[in-house]
Amino acid sequence: MGLGRPRGLYELAERLSGQQGQQLPPEGVGATADTAGTADAESEYARHAFGAHFAEVGVDIVTGEVRVRRLLGVYAAGRILNARTARSQFVGAMTMGLGMALTEHSTLDKAFGDFAESDLASYHVPVHADVPAIEAHWVEEEDPHLNPMGSKGIGEIGIVGTAAAIGNAVHHATGVRLRELPLTPDRVLAAAADTP
Repeated sequence: MGLGRPRGLYELAERLSGQQGQQLPPEGVGATADTAGTADAESEYARHAFGAHFAEVGVDIVTGEVRVRRLLGVYAAGRILNARTARSQFVGAMTMGLGMALTEHSTLDKAFGDFAESDLASYHVPVHADVPAIEAHWVEEEDPHLNPMGSKGIGEIGIVGTAAAIGNAVHHATGVRLRELPLTPDRVLAAAADTP
């Protein structure tokens, strides 16, 4: 069972095309649509995109520095509507996941209830030299039960899997399982010192 078409959008397009060459009325042109029941929570079909992430890292055992050498993400995200923008979305998300894994951390100021990091000098994100060779691929997937286009969201899927893959690669390289991000040198060294 596919999702219903967004009738309100089509009605609005029809009304606007009828106004072509004319000035819009002061009250504007609008349309409404009832979307109740279009996203069936009781559906027997999953609507999720899926991904597998792989990371190769190097860990300096003296300094505790983690350097990501390669990242690979392979996704099943329904019908990809625009390959160029999808690849850009995946690579950008994987870069954000790299930042999540290695550099990004916020400190809450208990006195003011705000974050202490207010600029990019104190909140560290990956820069060009930090970003390794990143590859993003997807498998062709046709899902007739999802929506008329067969597309799925790809906004977040590249981020969290990347951080987990980097953490697993650090564990594989060092034998140390860190459970708190980011994987900063001080945390890597402290965890390595505690491991027999």
